[in-house]
Amino acid sequence: MKSTFPTISISTERLVLRPLEDDDVPALTDMMNDEQVIAWTDVRHPFSEADARAWITRGAPAERAAGHGLALAVTEFLTQRLVGVVRLDKTDWHVRSTELMYVVAPWARGEGYACEAALATARWLFHDQRFERIELRTAADNTAAQQVAQKIGSISEGVLRGACIARVRAENGTWSEARTDYIVWSLLPEDLEGTGGRYADTGGFSSYPDWN
Repeated sequence: MKSTFPTISISTERLVLRPLEDDDVPALTDMMNDEQVIAWTDVRHPFSEADARAWITRGAPAERAAGHGLALAVTEFLTQRLVGVVRLDKTDWHVRSTELMYVVAPWARGEGYACEAALATARWLFHDQRFERIELRTAADNTAAQQVAQKIGSISEGVLRGACIARVRAENGTWSEARTDYIVWSLLPEDLEGTGGRYADTGGFSSYPDWN
């Protein structure tokens, strides 16, 4: 029997994680055109409002319906502004495992939002969905994303050599691709012990495939 994630909302001290909505199109578009997002993800560039709307209305719902994953908008509790996105992908319902990915808007970095959102999602997966493993992959040169993985309690398992394509911006403004390694991290239910409290966020990103 095919399994899917429910339509849910997750609340933390400062954030609300909820399904993406049409009103998120402008903020999502701005976020995906940020230089750091372009560098560390394979998001389409330039990323238009039409791309954002297609992902919100068709791409993300299709992935959830197929049982592959889930996309959640990360918003500030007080202002309701979109500060980021958390995405689950490559979900294996038999093994009860999934890959966790995240991105934070440039104006919201340094507030601990990536750690807070990722940790809340992990707790929901382990406690409510009975998952047994969460995987994260960070580019070898993306130290900020690695710090987020460490702060939520993830354990580094090894390196996938040459498995990641990053993008580098030249002085003339053009982008080129550069191959690098992936660091693979895992998070198990027992790893969440001692991860309470607020985290200092370094604004890291994990890879986001298939945004087009």
